[in-house]
Amino acid sequence: MSQGLLLSDGELEQSSVVANNTMNRERGLSGVNSYARELGFDPVARLRGLERPRWLDLCSGEGLALRAAAALLPAGAVLTGVDLVGPLGARPLPAGVELVTASLATWTPPPGRYDLITCVHGLHYIGDKLALLARVTTWLAPGGLFVAHLDPDSFRLPDGRSAARPLLRALRDAGYGYDARRHLLRHEGATDQPFVFPFTHLGADPDAGPTWTGQPGVGTYVQPR
Repeated sequence: MSQGLLLSDGELEQSSVVANNTMNRERGLSGVNSYARELGFDPVARLRGLERPRWLDLCSGEGLALRAAAALLPAGAVLTGVDLVGPLGARPLPAGVELVTASLATWTPPPGRYDLITCVHGLHYIGDKLALLARVTTWLAPGGLFVAHLDPDSFRLPDGRSAARPLLRALRDAGYGYDARRHLLRHEGATDQPFVFPFTHLGADPDAGPTWTGQPGVGTYVQPR
């Protein structure tokens, strides 16, 4: 793809593949179509035992998982969802749940760190994925966990070839682990400063085609430095 046709984050967020995505609209906390199934662990079990657990869910859709978790966690739990489109319904929120409509390219969390940060199939729709991955570890509490689905082949070099190998090497250098079978990226523990990845973001291709999920995804073009 010609670099001249690549989109900035702002332009990408106006595209139909991003602005109209419905990936997490009906995904609940447990069961067949659930966070527990997609992540391979129960988020509530991860948080249970903490006095005031804090969970941040990126690309949260309707926030069904957070709503369900609120009834199972102690009073005082902070459950925050961030989504570009936000909830489409007007149902009331349980105590402790906040759903924020914002772009993850510019959103900054309020003071306080999170014990768990999730992004279930959300990175597929983000252009500058590395900018978010560099920042998100600074939002973790000591001992906190970030976990997200990632398709390494969505990263492309300027000539269109896959940047998966150098990308995964850079992620390992940043303290990330990657489970190729489950397509899951993990980082445990907080960082004080964002990691500086050895790539320059060139732009995004909203017509990159489907990921392994069968759903459309966004191609992220990078230039190694």
